[in-house]
Amino acid sequence: MDIVELADRAWRGASDGGAPNPMAASGHLSEVAPGVSFLASFGNCTVIDSDEGLVMVDTGSQFNAARVHDEVRSWSKKPLHTAIFSHGHIDHVFGVGPFEEEATREGWRAPHVLAHAHLPQRFDRYRRTREFNEVINRRQFALASLRWPDTYRYPDETYEHDHTLRVGERTLSLHHEKGETDDATVTWLAESKVLCSGDLFVWSSPNAGNPQKVQRYPLEWASALRRMVALEPEVLLPGHGLPIFGATRIAQALNETAEYLEDLVAQTLAMMNTGARLSDVVHGVHAPAHLRERAYLQPIYDEPEFIVHNIWRLYGGWWDGNPAHLKPAPERRLAEEFCALAGGAAHLAERCEALLADGDDEALRLAGHLIETAWLATPHDPAIQELRQRVFQTRADGATSTMARGVFNWAVRESRGETI
Repeated sequence: MDIVELADRAWRGASDGGAPNPMAASGHLSEVAPGVSFLASFGNCTVIDSDEGLVMVDTGSQFNAARVHDEVRSWSKKPLHTAIFSHGHIDHVFGVGPFEEEATREGWRAPHVLAHAHLPQRFDRYRRTREFNEVINRRQFALASLRWPDTYRYPDETYEHDHTLRVGERTLSLHHEKGETDDATVTWLAESKVLCSGDLFVWSSPNAGNPQKVQRYPLEWASALRRMVALEPEVLLPGHGLPIFGATRIAQALNETAEYLEDLVAQTLAMMNTGARLSDVVHGVHAPAHLRERAYLQPIYDEPEFIVHNIWRLYGGWWDGNPAHLKPAPERRLAEEFCALAGGAAHLAERCEALLADGDDEALRLAGHLIETAWLATPHDPAIQELRQRVFQTRADGATSTMARGVFNWAVRESRGETI
């Protein structure tokens, strides 16, 4: 099945019962416009042919750099002239190495790397927080052996707002945007009507709420999507997931993703402006009903509840409105007090069993609170450990997003005494 058919089936979602996972790899490099090829992987890559060599928008992760090089070479033997990083996440910026080694062997000019001016600051931050990033990404993706890198290919050239790149007969327009990151670059090939969006569009509820990562910018993200629509692209090449072909479909996907974000922000701010606590806001804000079934807005990676948390953090700081949480007691000491008042951790566990048997969403949320309290108070009790495994395994099994599933599965492993 070619990439156009795959993309069409992804767009139609589950309506035909056989749609592919839009976040999965499509196989091999595929030409999507004259002289423009696309590789769908975890961290997509776009390759543009020119008289002076190849231009790549993103180059893949440390795990698939060799494969990306092989795929590019199956399409063209020309040197890599320029690599554009759409942003600094490590699944997009680690594929330059094989091309640099090849250039040295062949006596070619080394590839030139171009990115937004904020990207080097991201790499600097990653180096300062290497161990922390290793922990949170092992937890998020359930990759116990993941090693967070400590060396990066910094760009040779950066830009601030807009940049025009000319390579051979090709002219590429680069625009800085903020959304999932503050270092995002959108690349536009006007003559081909091809738009490379990076992670501003990823076939999922936007990754605007990741609970373990730094601030996201949902309103700026929505504005970026609206600006992309104004370009009237006919091929959209996202940072993750399959392409979208056709101006009408692209406009719908980008406009509705913008609407989705704008609506969540409006609802959240409306409740914040009444003085509501974070707990009330999180449980009172919901994704727009008419957009919840869209194939490209499913909560398969991030989810609306987490986006609300990030909106609160952006506009309201870290305090959730509960005065007890401003200067709280140590969690373990609080858990011990609650268990003592309840007559012991076993009493909390008994109620937790009943909630687990109930099985609805609110009951499972409550079960999570109770078993975590019991476990904090008595972490070495085998019965409590076993029940904690069951509660969070149930929560993981019912989770739709990578974010939630990763944290719940981590709790299961922690209950078994495993380390991250």
